[in-house]
Amino acid sequence: MHTGSLFWLVVSGSLRLDFWAELFKVESDTPARRLGCSARPRAPSLQASTSLEHIVFGIASNDRSWPNRKNYVRLWWRPNEMKGCVFLESMPPNTTFDNDKFSDLPSVCVSGDTSRFRYTCRNGLRSAIRVARVVSETVALNHSNVRWFVFGDDDTIFFPDNLVKTLSKYDHGLWYYIGTNSESFVQNKVFSHEMAFGGAGFAISYPLATVLAKVFDSCLERYPHLYGSDGRIHACLAELGVSLTHEPGFHQMDIRGNIFGLLASHPIRPLVSLHHMDAIDPIFPNTTKMKSLDHLFEAARIDPHRIVQQTVCYDRWFSWTISVSWGYAVQVFPKHVLLPDTLRMQETYSPWKKNGLNIHYNLDTREHHPDPCQRPPVFYLDRVSSSRDRIQSTYKKTISENCTYDRASPRKLQEIRVFSHKQELDIKLLQAPRRHCCDVLPNVAESVMEINIRECKNEELISMHP
Repeated sequence: MHTGSLFWLVVSGSLRLDFWAELFKVESDTPARRLGCSARPRAPSLQASTSLEHIVFGIASNDRSWPNRKNYVRLWWRPNEMKGCVFLESMPPNTTFDNDKFSDLPSVCVSGDTSRFRYTCRNGLRSAIRVARVVSETVALNHSNVRWFVFGDDDTIFFPDNLVKTLSKYDHGLWYYIGTNSESFVQNKVFSHEMAFGGAGFAISYPLATVLAKVFDSCLERYPHLYGSDGRIHACLAELGVSLTHEPGFHQMDIRGNIFGLLASHPIRPLVSLHHMDAIDPIFPNTTKMKSLDHLFEAARIDPHRIVQQTVCYDRWFSWTISVSWGYAVQVFPKHVLLPDTLRMQETYSPWKKNGLNIHYNLDTREHHPDPCQRPPVFYLDRVSSSRDRIQSTYKKTISENCTYDRASPRKLQEIRVFSHKQELDIKLLQAPRRHCCDVLPNVAESVMEINIRECKNEELISMHP
């Protein structure tokens, strides 16, 4: 063969390869088609950082509870940034596509018929099957550019920025089932320590969710005896060989009443969710439940990664111990308390069920003294503001106490001001978190305390002064 002929043969082959490569690229970049067509949503590149646009929400509700509980969802839902559905038995009256499009709530989807599936649990509700199938029906919405599917109940409150940040430390191209179990030892004993409790919210990575959706109905046939929806999901994932990845920022909250102890001693992980809102008291005193949740979100919008993060420092002059749950409350103990004891959760709440075994929790707890005058005074968030160089949150006494005290007592304080910088968590800090330190600043007034939160130095200890 002549040299010239060989040259044109190589060029021709190269052009053909380029042509087919470009054609394949165009085809692979085509957006996924609607449900019922052959195209599937394409898992996005691992390079871009995870954001809300990569998450699809499936929220389980029912026709009876949705009219009241939609206000919980409205707290955290961002209409222009989020996608997903709330699943009901039927379409609410006067709902149209145009209303749905401009709503400040998720779209409403009607659950499919589940009458063909058996349900044999005597103490449960067969609606558990419908709720379980929210997983496969959310996948079937066929959204594109999906990395994670996140599921919860209509009384699950998500903190969206922290949800994104928590999921961003995982490779969404792998099979992940992420959530938490119950605070109650008995609930975990009965249902499973390795099951993501549905009300806390849980996340399933895109590739795992698409496989789960294909096999889920066959799993439902094998587990008619199970009580709830989350048990069925857990059973099917176990059959796929996947175990739960525990994330302590999700909260099932199988507790009742005053959840001060839980919010004041949060682990050093972003707060992702709260649950069972109907069973808890207002989290701030002298206000309604919805107004108190709104108040917490005011702080969360300014510094989401720091919300309810606990920081502890010691006052040299008065030998006080100060525990800051940022954006929520500050406690001032009238003596030095060892750090591990300060971090233990006070049992301010009541058990989920009233029997002897339910007083046992999967938590490090300490007694909540019945006498208010024997407890440290609590200062609740009053307001929070931000400027270019710092954030100031102010906490005030809002509960009157008829307690006697002297000039060395922290009960003389009326206001606490906390200064901080917006917390930005990168992947390394998410994977290996470290609690921040704080300093008590020089007095500006006898009734006012000022505190500065900062990163700890390399060898710095959060410890009592000698």
